[in-house]
Amino acid sequence: MKFISYQNRDGELRLGVLKDEHTVVDVHEASEGALPDNILSFLENSEKNMKLLQEMNPADKGIYSMEEVLVKAPVPRPNSIRDFYAFEEHVKTARRNRGLDVVPEWYEMPVFYFSNHLAVKGDGEAIQRPANCSWLDYELEIACVIGKEGRNISRENAEEFIFGYCIMNDWSARDLQREEMKVGLGPAKGKDFATSIGPYIVTKDELEPYRKDGRYDLKMTAKVNGQELSSGNFKSVYYTFAEMIERASADVTLYPGEVIGSGTVGTGCILELGTDVHRWLEPGDTVELEITGLGKLSNKIKEGGF
Repeated sequence: MKFISYQNRDGELRLGVLKDEHTVVDVHEASEGALPDNILSFLENSEKNMKLLQEMNPADKGIYSMEEVLVKAPVPRPNSIRDFYAFEEHVKTARRNRGLDVVPEWYEMPVFYFSNHLAVKGDGEAIQRPANCSWLDYELEIACVIGKEGRNISRENAEEFIFGYCIMNDWSARDLQREEMKVGLGPAKGKDFATSIGPYIVTKDELEPYRKDGRYDLKMTAKVNGQELSSGNFKSVYYTFAEMIERASADVTLYPGEVIGSGTVGTGCILELGTDVHRWLEPGDTVELEITGLGKLSNKIKEGGF
């Protein structure tokens, strides 16, 4: 199934599942109130709610054309966002461009930072460039959404805690990030202005056909104004989501509605490609991320202060 959050004509934020690419079913309305009207409440009891949803026959109730709704981020206010650093090619290239080697500790454990879970954008929403940023960048990533509470989760059992997956764009103000990280803490202001996720959450069962040798064979591309800049594959990830969840949940409880990002795939940002390949992003640019099985996530840049 593909879950979206959307705004209806009355301005209400609702939870829906896609019947097809042109039609959405309002979960709460179609179930006559038996199911929640928002994704966080749905995830709090995801196994029971999924069973009810799969048994439901909505007939003509709660069915709307996609033209009648405004799609938002599938989890508009995640309980948290942890973003990992899990692709070796990205780490090697980004550090080499700064004259650095990969530190040995990177190979010992998956590491992450917390992003701003209150600055989430969805497909089609504008991204405001920070007023003092000149080096705006995209990052091509996959995210998983936690659907079950757990603590000290082993990598062997981690799959049962994943509800589904979506595309993630970890927008980055590279000039701000470069300066603040000289202090030895961060990233912070270089990252906290926006993170895009979407266009929907794909439940994990839909990705099973792409699973090979414990990894997902998913092509990942990024385009700026229609020009393809980035091309990678999720199967090249060094640390799996199972390993990321094991690390994130060590001595900490993970809750439904938390989002975990993979970090950038190799070639998945301008920082890695270099400005000789493409300049930094500017107002008016449109960035489109596409991943096999997960759809397309598109956002346009606007100037700060508007």
